[in-house]
Amino acid sequence: MKTKTVKLLYGRSGMVLRVPADAVVLEGKDIQAIADPTAAVAEAMANPIGSPALSELISNKQPRTVTITISDITRPVPNKVFLPSMLDALNAAGVADSQITIVIGTGMHRPSTPEEREILLGEIQSRVEVTDHTADKPDTLVKVSDDPPVSVNRRFAEADFRIVTGFIESHFMAGFSGGRKGVCPALVDLETIERFHGYDALSDRRADAGVLEGNPCHEIALKIARTVGVDFLFNVAITRDRRIAGIYCGDLEAAHQAGCKDVAEWTSAEIKGPFDLVITNGGGYALDTTFYQAVKGMCGAMPALGPDSTLLIASACSEGLGSKPFAELILSYGGDWRRFLSDIAAAETVRLDQWEFQMRARVLERIGLERLWFVSDGIEQEIQKRIGVTSILGDGDAQLRAQRAIDEFVSANPAARIAVLPDGPYTLLRRNS
Repeated sequence: MKTKTVKLLYGRSGMVLRVPADAVVLEGKDIQAIADPTAAVAEAMANPIGSPALSELISNKQPRTVTITISDITRPVPNKVFLPSMLDALNAAGVADSQITIVIGTGMHRPSTPEEREILLGEIQSRVEVTDHTADKPDTLVKVSDDPPVSVNRRFAEADFRIVTGFIESHFMAGFSGGRKGVCPALVDLETIERFHGYDALSDRRADAGVLEGNPCHEIALKIARTVGVDFLFNVAITRDRRIAGIYCGDLEAAHQAGCKDVAEWTSAEIKGPFDLVITNGGGYALDTTFYQAVKGMCGAMPALGPDSTLLIASACSEGLGSKPFAELILSYGGDWRRFLSDIAAAETVRLDQWEFQMRARVLERIGLERLWFVSDGIEQEIQKRIGVTSILGDGDAQLRAQRAIDEFVSANPAARIAVLPDGPYTLLRRNS
């Protein structure tokens, strides 16, 4: 049988697998990076979408304090490319570095490490104050709404001028990342994060990749971002090698919508019907450092799955399962996703991180536990047996075990339709039949 090799995102180095020559490789367009990103950043800030230039906004408002929020390490945002130009533009408009704070929008993720801050910001750290958002520390928050109660990062909410940055990709529950997500869930309190990810919101099938209209997650986040107020948005779209392909800055909603339109066109792959075997991944470093984040790759493959499909997902999970609450949750239920859904539907409160399990339950409902194959080097094999997947275990590293599973599947099913998503959750699948 003729074969070909495909390289998946996996950890820092990737994973190369051999598949039948007729396997369908599902990926978006090969978009080129902007040739001169520094010039493009300056041009975008001078001619934003739906907004006056950044310099004009600063001149009109004369802020004493400016807060910029950035994504945490789980998002591959090229901060080092655009933030120096943004800081220079603020300086030129009369805002000194000492007046600027960068808040890392962690949502409910753990605080950033020194190594991660170096990756995120590099020398920028020496210019301005940098702090992490802490959703569980009331003294770092300020209430912006009573009904429902919402609190937001104090440094951001009380700044005279607020800038949200980030990148736009399809998002498995919010439709697309970027825009309003830089405020909610990135900068809100724990209870609001839980409501954003609540059982009812995620039970709505419009809480899905590529969907904004009627999506409750999108609507909740947008309402909160409007309440807080965002003076300037700076979002980018990125290429496969994580360079800037597009810049969308200006008005929170208009700029984000323009970016979502381009990203949908660039990252979409059309498919016809389900496949017998779908091979995907958790998005590579740093997204795939935990099993928690690997769920995005599983859900991203949903349009290619029918009830008899098998899904193989490779995710490095170098930091294990994820947070302690998430680990305890999935270990307590194992593969009993039906009992889990029943329990959270009846509960009056939201359990921390239950939303990721709820989204994975969509996959389990579609194909069953026995056809959700998982391969990883980062989680002990005995633990893998307890987390509600069919783990590909045995001798050898993850690449060897994944290859063995593929070869055995093909041998048993020589006529199988096979699809591969090299970019995993960064590809937006569109089913046209």
